[in-house]
Amino acid sequence: MNRFSPLPARHRLSLAWRVTALSSLLLFILVALFIWFGHHHLTQQFENSRMAHHERQQREIRQAMQRSADNLRQLASLTASSSALGTALAQGDTFAIDSTLRSQWPSLQLEAGVDEVFVFDTQGRQLGLSDGSQPIDELPIQGWINDVLAREAPITTLRCGLNCQQYAAVPILMQGGSIGMVVLSRSLADVTREAKEVSGSEIALMVTGYTGTATLDVARRLPEWNGHLVALTNRDATLPLLERASHIAPIFTLADRPLSLPYAGRYLELSAVYMEDDADWRSTGYFLLISDVTTQTVAIQNATNTLLVLGVVGWLAAELLLLAILLGPMARLRRVAALLPALARGDFTGVRAKLPQQTPRLSNEIDVLESATRTLANQLEHLETSVTVHSSQLAERIDELARERDFVNSLLDTAQVFIVVHSSDGRIQRVNAYTRSRLALKDSALIGRYFDDIFDQAPPAGLPMTSRFITKEGVPSAPLHTPQQEEKILQTADKRCCTVAWYHSTLPANSREQALRISVGLDITERKAAEERLTWLAERDPLTELFNRRYFQDALQSALLHNSEGAIVLLDLDQFKEINELSGHHVGDHLLREVAETLFLNLGQRSIIARLGGDEFALLLEGVTSEQAISIAGYISQLLSGIGFQSTGRKHHISASMGIALFPNHGRTSADLLASADMAMYKAKESTHQRWYLLSQAENAKDELQDRVYWVEQLHNALENDSFELMLQPIVRLSDQDIKHYEVLLRLRHPDGSLIAPQQFIAIAEQSGLVVPLDRWVIKHSLQALSTLQERGISLAVNLSGQSLHDLELKQYLTDELQRSGADPHHLILEVTETAAITDFSTARNVLQTVRDLGCRTALDDFGIGFSSFHYLGQLPVDYIKIDGSFIRSLLINPDSHTIVKAIADIAKGFGKQTIAEFVDQAALMPIIQEYGITYGQGFYLGKPQPLAQLLEG
Repeated sequence: MNRFSPLPARHRLSLAWRVTALSSLLLFILVALFIWFGHHHLTQQFENSRMAHHERQQREIRQAMQRSADNLRQLASLTASSSALGTALAQGDTFAIDSTLRSQWPSLQLEAGVDEVFVFDTQGRQLGLSDGSQPIDELPIQGWINDVLAREAPITTLRCGLNCQQYAAVPILMQGGSIGMVVLSRSLADVTREAKEVSGSEIALMVTGYTGTATLDVARRLPEWNGHLVALTNRDATLPLLERASHIAPIFTLADRPLSLPYAGRYLELSAVYMEDDADWRSTGYFLLISDVTTQTVAIQNATNTLLVLGVVGWLAAELLLLAILLGPMARLRRVAALLPALARGDFTGVRAKLPQQTPRLSNEIDVLESATRTLANQLEHLETSVTVHSSQLAERIDELARERDFVNSLLDTAQVFIVVHSSDGRIQRVNAYTRSRLALKDSALIGRYFDDIFDQAPPAGLPMTSRFITKEGVPSAPLHTPQQEEKILQTADKRCCTVAWYHSTLPANSREQALRISVGLDITERKAAEERLTWLAERDPLTELFNRRYFQDALQSALLHNSEGAIVLLDLDQFKEINELSGHHVGDHLLREVAETLFLNLGQRSIIARLGGDEFALLLEGVTSEQAISIAGYISQLLSGIGFQSTGRKHHISASMGIALFPNHGRTSADLLASADMAMYKAKESTHQRWYLLSQAENAKDELQDRVYWVEQLHNALENDSFELMLQPIVRLSDQDIKHYEVLLRLRHPDGSLIAPQQFIAIAEQSGLVVPLDRWVIKHSLQALSTLQERGISLAVNLSGQSLHDLELKQYLTDELQRSGADPHHLILEVTETAAITDFSTARNVLQTVRDLGCRTALDDFGIGFSSFHYLGQLPVDYIKIDGSFIRSLLINPDSHTIVKAIADIAKGFGKQTIAEFVDQAALMPIIQEYGITYGQGFYLGKPQPLAQLLEG
C-alpha cells in the first residue's frame, strides 16, 4: 500500500495573523464605539445647554416685553390722570385736549419712546391725537372702549402688522365715572435692544401672515416663511442667513428647537420666540435670535479628535503587545503545522527528528501538542505498516470473493432451474439466465416487480390448482424465516402452463441489512405427468383401463370400514384360454377390452368395476340385496352373450362364471370377501344349469370359508415367524451328471413339526393376496443362502407367481435384497409358469426383461400345456425352458408325447434356450430325453428335494 497522499498546498493565513486580525477588529470596534459615545455625549451636552439657553432667551424676551407693556400702561395712566385732560374731555373741547397732549408729548416721545397718543370719548370718537401715523380704522377702538369702560381698568395689547406696536388703553375718570379713554402705542425697538444686550445675539423681528395694504420692503420679504422682517440687527450678515434658514426648516419648528447650520466659516444657531401677546389674529410675530456657537462646536470636534487619536494609539499599542506575545508560540505552532503534511506523506522519521524528544516539566499546551504529534507519528507509522499488511490480505480476499462471485454467477446462469432473489416484501432483485429465457423477459421487466405477480399465475380453466405451501412439518403458511416448499402454475413464453416446485429459504443477513429470500424452482411438469400416470397405473389396469385389484381391494375395505352393505360379483371368462391359444394373444387382449367396455358402459355408474388379473373381473355393488345382486349377475350374462365377438373369421360365444358374496355376511375384510366370491365362482363353474352362484346356497360354504380363513391365518403367522422351510431339488446336467443347479421348493412347517406341501395353501395364498409376500420371503431367504452357495458355483431357481408379475415394486425389492445379501444375480434364476405368461403376455415379458437387466437368469416353467406356446416362445426373454412333467412322464406310453417333447427341444434349441425335463422319475426316461438334446433333467430319479440347511452344511 502507498504512503498517505500529500495534502494539496493551499494559501493560508497564519494563526498569529488571524488572532491579530480578529483582535484588531474587536479593538477597532471598541475604540470606534468609545469615540462615538464620547462624541455623542459631548454633542448631547451641548444640545442640552443650547436648549436651556434657548428657553432662557424666550423667558427673558417675554419678560422684557412684559416690562415694556407695564411701563407703557403706567405712562398711559399718568397721561389719563391729568385734570386738564379730564376737564377738556368732559367739555368736549378738542382744542384743549390737543393743547394738553402737546404739553406732555415731548417727554413721552423722547424719554419713554411713545410713538402715538389717542383720546376717545365713550362713543369712540377720536377727540385728540398726537403724531398718529397708523390708520385708526385698523385698530379695534370700539372694543377697547367697551372693555375699558366695562372694567374701568387699563388694558395692554400687542399688534403686529407693518410693524409691531404695544398699546396701552387707560380710562379717563372724573367724579367716579369713565368719560373717555387714552391710548398710548410704542414700538418694540427698546425690547429688541434689550434682548440683544441680554443674549448677545443678533436679533430680528419678523411678522408672518400680514395682509395689510401698506407697501413692504421686498428685500426683507421671506416667502418660505410667508413673513417680512420688521427689524433686524447687522442686516448684511443676518438677512442672507435668514433667507437660507427659511429654505431649511419651517418657522414654527424654530420656536421649539434651535437650528444649527454652518455659515461663512462659522457655526451659527437660529432660534425663534413666538410673541404670544399679539392680538392681531391676521398675523404672527416672532423674535429671531442668531447665536454664534463656533467656539463650542470646535471644542467638541477637538475633543472627538483627541479621543480618536488616543483610541488609535491604544489600538496600535494593544496589537503590538499581542503580536509580541503570540509570535513565539505561533512560531512553534507553525513548526508543528508544517510537520503535519510530512505525516500525511508518511515521513515519520523526519517528523520525529524535528520535534523535541522530551517534554519540559512545566509544559504548556504547545508542548503537549508536540508530544501528541510525536506519539501520533509513532502510531501512524505502526498503523501504516498494519494497513499495508491488511490491504494485501484484503486484496487477496477481494480477488477470492470476485472468483467466488464469478463462480456463483456462472453457476446461477448455467443452472437449468428457476432462481429468484427477492426482498421480504416480495420484490424481485435478481433472476438467473434460465428464468429470463423461460419467461422471454429481460431484467428490466422483472427487477422490482412482485414475485407473486410473475410466478403465481392462476391455471387455465379446467386445470386444477396445484399451488400449495409445504413445510417440513407439513403445516401450510410458514413464516419468512422458515424454509418452504410449494408448487405453482407458471405460464412460459411459449404459452404453455408448467408446474414449478419452489423451494424458498431466507438468506442470512445482519440487523442493518434487509432480509432477502432465495427461491429455487424446478420444472416438474413432466414429473407431475409421470406421477399422474403412475397414479393411474397404480389404480388402473393398463389393458382395459378398469380399476385394478389393488384399487378394488381398497374400495372394498373402505366400504367395510363405513359399515356398508352390498355384494361383490367375481366373474371369470369361460374358454378364454382357448381363445387366446387359438387366435393369438392380441385377440385375447381385444376380447378383454370389449368385455371391460361393455361392463363399464352398462354398470359403471352404479358399481366399481375392476380387472383382478387375467380374465378375472369383479364388481363392487353397495346398497344392494342378494336378489338385486342375482339380477345384476343375470344382466351381466345377457350383456356378455350380446357381445358377438369375432376373430379371424370365427365367432366366439362369450360367457362367464360369476361368484356372488354378500358383505358383511361373507367376510369382514376384503381378502375374506374375495376368497368367498372366488369360492362361489368356482362353484358356478362346477354348476351346469346357471352361470352365477350365491355363496349362501352352498351347504358346506361356511366350512370351506372357515378352512380358507384358517389357512390365511397360518400363512400370516408363518410370514411373521419365519415358519416356512426351503427345500432344494437338484437339476442335473445330463451330459456329465453334474449338479450346479437347484430349484427352491417351499414347505410350511405345521405346529406339530410336519411339513405341508404348497398344494394345500398356494391357491388360498393367491386368492387372499398373500402370494406376493410369500414370493418375497422365498426370494429373500434364497439370496441369503445363495451368498454362501455361489462360492461353489451353485445357482438357485425360484418360482414367481402370476400376481408377482404385477408387483410394481418387484424390481426395487430384488435390487435391495441383492445388495443386502451380496449374492451374485447371475446365480439366481426366476421361473414363471407358462399359464401366467400367456394370461398377461406383455406384463410377463416386461418383468422377465427387467429381471434379466439386473443380471438374473429366467426360466419358463410348465411349458407345453398351452395350445399356442410356440407362437410366443421366441418373444419371451428366458434362458431355460422347463418342459411340463405330464409330457415327460408319458413318454413311455404315449407316442404323441415324443412328438411334442422333441418339438419343444428343437424349437428351444433354435431360439438359443436350454431345456429342462421335469418329473424324470425312472431310468428309462434318461436315454429318450438325452436323445432329444434336452440339457437338464429334474425328478425323483435324479434327486429328491433336500433341506436347504443340509446343502449349506455339505
